[in-house]
Amino acid sequence: MSDLQPPPEPAASAVWYRRRGFWNLPNAITVFRIAMVPVVAFALWTRPTYHWAVASCVLFVIAMLSDVLDGWLARRWDLQSVAGAFLDPLADKLMVLTALVMMIPLGWVPAWIVVLMESRELAISGLRMVAMSEGMVIAAGSLGKFKTAYQSTAIGFLLWHYRTITIDAHSVGILLLYVSLLFSLASAAEYFWGFYQYGKRARPAA
Repeated sequence: MSDLQPPPEPAASAVWYRRRGFWNLPNAITVFRIAMVPVVAFALWTRPTYHWAVASCVLFVIAMLSDVLDGWLARRWDLQSVAGAFLDPLADKLMVLTALVMMIPLGWVPAWIVVLMESRELAISGLRMVAMSEGMVIAAGSLGKFKTAYQSTAIGFLLWHYRTITIDAHSVGILLLYVSLLFSLASAAEYFWGFYQYGKRARPAA
């Protein structure tokens, strides 16, 4: 029997896409997602034709799928980092905010819904910063995950916008956006309630 063994696989640190520095594949995907934001904005700059609307929808879907991919790779290769933890949600928020804001002047999205949704995001971000400064850990609830799922799906349909043979993409998108708004407000209330309960437990007895 031969004693020859196959060469060992290269160490993770020796391969750029699994390196523990900033430039690894998960972070590169996140940066790519941020770079797609102005492309989507350009596609929606003026009232887009059907093909531009479809292109913006496809780019948005790719961005949302890449979010799942880079998170999975970071966990699989144990490449979680402070930079990734900051850039990943930032990329998502930039893409969602850009798509919603650019659709307001087109008349595809009611402005008041965008204001409520983005006010919720700012309020929750501020709450998390206060909680972290107090040493509190508020776990994300299922309502927030439902909000993200419905919101992303709604934006995809709204970007498609135009009626196809069997589906009125705009009407479906508006319906899903209303559903995501309900989950958005409910999850915000859940966060604030969790913050209140955590603070109440942590408060020393008089």
